[in-house]
Amino acid sequence: MANDWATFGADLHLELRGPRLRAGLMDALREAVRSGRLEAGTRLPSSRSLAADLGMARNTVADAYAELVAEGWLTARQGSGTRVARRTAPRRTAPSSPQPRPAAPARPGPPAAPAHDLKAGTPDLASFPRADWLKAYRRALTAAPNEAFGYGDPRGRIELRTALAEYLARARGVHVRPGRIVICAGFVHGLMLIGEVLRGRGVRDVAVESYGLDVHAGLLTRAGLGTPVLPIDERGTRVEELTDPGAVLLTPAHQFPLGGALPPDRRAAVVDWARASGGLVLEDDYDGEFRYDRQPVGALQGLEPERVVYLGTASKSLAPGLRLGWMVVPEGLVGEVVAAKGAADWASSAPDQLAFAEFLSSGAYDRHVRAMRLRYRRRRDQLVEAVAAHSPATRVSGIAAGLHAVLALPPGTEQDVLRAAAWHGLAVLGLNRFRRPGVRADLDGLVVGYATPPDSGWQSALRTLCRVLP
Repeated sequence: MANDWATFGADLHLELRGPRLRAGLMDALREAVRSGRLEAGTRLPSSRSLAADLGMARNTVADAYAELVAEGWLTARQGSGTRVARRTAPRRTAPSSPQPRPAAPARPGPPAAPAHDLKAGTPDLASFPRADWLKAYRRALTAAPNEAFGYGDPRGRIELRTALAEYLARARGVHVRPGRIVICAGFVHGLMLIGEVLRGRGVRDVAVESYGLDVHAGLLTRAGLGTPVLPIDERGTRVEELTDPGAVLLTPAHQFPLGGALPPDRRAAVVDWARASGGLVLEDDYDGEFRYDRQPVGALQGLEPERVVYLGTASKSLAPGLRLGWMVVPEGLVGEVVAAKGAADWASSAPDQLAFAEFLSSGAYDRHVRAMRLRYRRRRDQLVEAVAAHSPATRVSGIAAGLHAVLALPPGTEQDVLRAAAWHGLAVLGLNRFRRPGVRADLDGLVVGYATPPDSGWQSALRTLCRVLP
């Protein structure tokens, strides 16, 4: 097991040579790693601690750490400190003479753990409103009735369903009453429940978009449902090609990952299909609160509440770790969804539901969303400006809303760019990662989650991204 000096407070022995402090410190650290004395994964002392031990300025140590991270000898992640990067084990040979020749420096491999994370799908977790959430939690627990700590209603706490009904009607244009809301542990949980209900009703297929998360299609497949793929064009998903499926899964407000909104005529077309065929639309409104250069696109559910199942979560607006999601279900499906949920787990955490209800009702949720909308818009603008400056031929799309952007790449270059990103310690996903099986691979690009890094790491992540673009 690797030593962890930051935890146990032990010393780090280094032999510095020469008059130049930063160069001597870097050479000593390289030699300690190259010889195997510092094992991969070992956490190094903080720059403040090591500077005090060595009697040098903290900036000198911090600069040495930063340069060794850039060279691949070390890794640095928010909350994890500075660690020795994973590399090929050094070859140890006995010296052939009392004065062996110095070994040539080995070229370090790519960092084992990425220094920067630009994967789409996660908000800036460092911006979770801890103080406001704690206040809401305290108020909610103080006012909670004793029965709130029992098994409760599988639909979820009435306090949260009431608060959500008001918020969704006001902010997302959803037609809803509290009795038609079912609280779940995120979108995946909700989709599992709907898949079970659809299969029980004899539905055979749920159509999916050409690009999307494979975990969603996989859940439907495991529920015994087929997942035929709808083609796309420059205007988005071709919903007019819906025929036999009993349901369709869409991201109409902000297609994931391509980023466009389903145009009005296609929104109307999918609703007409549902009315005429008796089918259902499963609406994934995963980041509907975050829009920048356009008017808000209301929920598709508002056009036909009895043919659309609306699914939303707090995962993008607050944090996925809360495991709070919700479904607005057509009247005729409520009983079946509640039965499916009750058979599995009865209810999500009552204290968390009560805290979220208080967070919504007090206005803290609206204030948080507005603040994050401004922060993410600034990041998006910085991303667009940086890409335009460093790679003018790279087109950036899907940026009118949401938490990610798509950077188009020349045909056939996506894998090369991803390998370069990995070498530079940058975690990012390629567009073809989201392509459904059987869909022609005619789009290359990067799906960049600009919300993910904390503020302290954003500019460095952005510089690294520009470094790997063609």
